[in-house]
Amino acid sequence: MSNVDLENAQDPRWRPNATVAAVITRGERYLIVEEIDRDSGRTVFNQPAGHLESGESLIAAVCREVLEETRWQVTVTGYLGVARFVASNGVTYLRHSFLAEPSREISSAALDDGIIACHWMRFEELQARSDDLRSPLVLEVIARHRAGLIAPLSLVMNL
Repeated sequence: MSNVDLENAQDPRWRPNATVAAVITRGERYLIVEEIDRDSGRTVFNQPAGHLESGESLIAAVCREVLEETRWQVTVTGYLGVARFVASNGVTYLRHSFLAEPSREISSAALDDGIIACHWMRFEELQARSDDLRSPLVLEVIARHRAGLIAPLSLVMNL
């Protein structure tokens, strides 16, 4: 039985996973996480990203994930959109992507398991490593940023 079938067999009401990701800029570079993909065991590159936790706002979640994966505190400045993405393992994600600026690095903070390193990379470097990206969303949301397709945070409600 595939993961998609397992998702639907457990509960007839389908529920995608809610995730957040951050495009963090410093000059012409983007903060990228080098990590081990838990499903494939491959080394991949991704924006700092992770799951929304119960009771957490989207903005709080993205700030937490960035700190856990990069040791950086950030200021979220814009919304780059939401994407429905079906991963290679068959799981569906609704990924909310945000634009952020680095505020302060906390070098004493521990990194999440599976994180190998963090890199400040140019867009062209990421394009050259497209086969090593966790998903096509990595380049897509950076392209949105580069095109100025940034929505105000007022679109993100926290009720």
